[in-house]
Amino acid sequence: MSVEPLLSIRDLAVQYRTRQGHIDAVRGIGFDVRAGEVTAVVGESGSGKTTVAQSVIGLLPANGRVTAGSVTLNERRLGSTELVGLPERRWRDLRGRCIGLIPQDPGNSLNPVQPVGKSISESLRIHGRPSRDEVHDRVHALLEQVGIDQPIKRAKQYPHEFSGGMRQRVLIAAALANDPELIIADEPTSALDVTVQRTVLDLIDRLREEMGTGVLFITHDLAVAADRADSVVVMRGGEVQEAGPAAQVLAKPSSDYTKQLMADAPSFGKLVERETIAVASVPGGAAATPASPAPAAPLVEVRDLHQVFGRGSDAFVAVDGVSFTVARGTTHALVGESGSGKTTTGRAIAGFSVPTAGSVRVDGAEVTELRRSGLREFRRTTQMVYQNPYGSLDPRLSVGQTLAEPLKNFRIGTGSRADRVERVAHALEIVSLPAEFAQRRPRELSGGQRQRVAIARALIVEPELVVLDEAVSALDVTVQAQILRLLARLQHELSLTYVFISHDLAVVRQISDTVTVLQRGRQVEHGRTEDVFSNAQDPYTQRLIEAIPGASLSSGHWEI
Repeated sequence: MSVEPLLSIRDLAVQYRTRQGHIDAVRGIGFDVRAGEVTAVVGESGSGKTTVAQSVIGLLPANGRVTAGSVTLNERRLGSTELVGLPERRWRDLRGRCIGLIPQDPGNSLNPVQPVGKSISESLRIHGRPSRDEVHDRVHALLEQVGIDQPIKRAKQYPHEFSGGMRQRVLIAAALANDPELIIADEPTSALDVTVQRTVLDLIDRLREEMGTGVLFITHDLAVAADRADSVVVMRGGEVQEAGPAAQVLAKPSSDYTKQLMADAPSFGKLVERETIAVASVPGGAAATPASPAPAAPLVEVRDLHQVFGRGSDAFVAVDGVSFTVARGTTHALVGESGSGKTTTGRAIAGFSVPTAGSVRVDGAEVTELRRSGLREFRRTTQMVYQNPYGSLDPRLSVGQTLAEPLKNFRIGTGSRADRVERVAHALEIVSLPAEFAQRRPRELSGGQRQRVAIARALIVEPELVVLDEAVSALDVTVQAQILRLLARLQHELSLTYVFISHDLAVVRQISDTVTVLQRGRQVEHGRTEDVFSNAQDPYTQRLIEAIPGASLSSGHWEI
């Protein structure tokens, strides 16, 4: 290995121009990426990690600029190149050929109106492969290299015909098209199921080992960094909190911020006891016993649930014979990969869809038979919180208007403006937000604050049951931990029952009492959460558990 690093960043500073003035997004950071190694830049949203990646590849937004420092690429073919201030003509030669980019969102990063093969071939044509046959051969070889079967057929298909994991593989193939020495992977697995995430990370690892590629890996997930990185850079507020070999930084962190990130990451297995979570922020802090399954009739009963979409040869079985119960005051998790039937089952429980067959009873009422007034009353007692805090709030309404809307719809309270204002303030207080947030619009809130508002909207009608559909999967690890503690506290205080839908088994193990594992619509495992995790019987469940990142620390592989 060359002593000289593949990428060298020194004293980098980046500034954004906004209406409110100039914002220093990155301040004086420095680190190296070596050939054949992975350097992970870790931090929460707003820490500056993506700005660093954009600076390295020359794709800062129009209002952003590098104000100081240097970024040097020591590439085998071109030698040493200073990237700061590089003219666009030179960037066109470097991007794709010397530096490849794997973007975050596979759903929005591919052109939906052109075949995936054409998306991969664009970089090849730009960098001098004019022969049509040569381009086609290279595209097919790349698709095969990233593990996509039938590459000739697949190259002619469109992104909507691919799963999320397959689309991410296509993006990796495009990034590798011209054999770049440096790959920038910007949150490449944050939207993927745990098993697909593992497959994609294994692929990046294999390519790194076989081709000697250096990888700049941007992530908010320390568990992934622990498993995959050779070195780690922890960022906060545009500055480096600490940096060094992964084993050193993550096994013995010196920064309080890194310690907090690790404490908040459920994948490390250092889970806060549920008794502690349940009484977090309770006045007096008195310990309490978490809710346990009641001997009486359960609140939720799902029996032989089936959901089929379409007819005849186009029929798709989304849920196939799922059955479980949920005791009052407990949390039941539905886990599985995308397409396993989790959300379809959750929507049936919440009364948002009518199943093809089977029974769903909540507090003794048959949900599948409810109509009009009965369904309206049911929706007051059963609420749903969705995954995306950016899409679940009306951007035209203030927080106060959003929270007051269900009060009007269900005619809760006296109906006076003063009563609604008081109830809105109380709902905000419940989710630990100040009353003045009622005047703000969603765009003025962070992702975690928006999700708290979504939870407050669900709770303001005083429901008994809340269905949470991937309600924390889009959040940074620290914000996620805050929301999980909030949910546990509210369950303790308000005797709430949760159906918690998630593909993140580390979170499920932390928050749930019981769990149902779904695969392609079928129920493959069910029982007490700890029993399922400690003694999984089905091979699919075993694979899910094995794919949880963070094994390097939680297994004791590193001394702490």
